[in-house]
Amino acid sequence: MRLGWAIVGGVAIGAAVAWWASRDTPGQAQRKQQRAAQAAAADAEDARPVLYRWRDAGGVLHITEEAPRTGEAVGKVERLDREPRDGIEIRGD
Repeated sequence: MRLGWAIVGGVAIGAAVAWWASRDTPGQAQRKQQRAAQAAAADAEDARPVLYRWRDAGGVLHITEEAPRTGEAVGKVERLDREPRDGIEIRGD
């Protein structure tokens, strides 16, 4: 009977040590929260409805809901928000 309690006690102590070793320190938890917040902000930015403005080889301006295929656009492709942001935005380009 003593052997049974020794096994149960050993398993309980082993589980407690495993839990203690696997837990996050406060610094690790804070870094995880920061990474999660950054990922959520990036996902929210990617989820905003956008339009793409680009020119083709003939110089024709296109504004589309889908990005141009590789090699289709000449020059830079601009991402434009479909819905304006709050406040005033001043751009120099």
